[in-house]
Amino acid sequence: MNALLKDPMFDFKPEGSPQMLIYENLARSRRLEAEQAAHARRLVRRLSAAKRWQRVSQWAARRADRATATL
Repeated sequence: MNALLKDPMFDFKPEGSPQMLIYENLARSRRLEAEQAAHARRLVRRLSAAKRWQRVSQWAARRADRATATL
């Protein structure tokens, strides 16, 4: 069931004990933290890969310039 539903005719009554709800909230917050950390790591990897490919492309351009200069 969706607890965010704003229908006044809908009463959200969570099932389970309050202790279980605390564990569910803890698990949910840990999952969200893990997702945020994974997102940050993906951004770092993308940035480092972009820098690496830029260096490779600059090296290839210099090599191509040297090769055409010798012709």
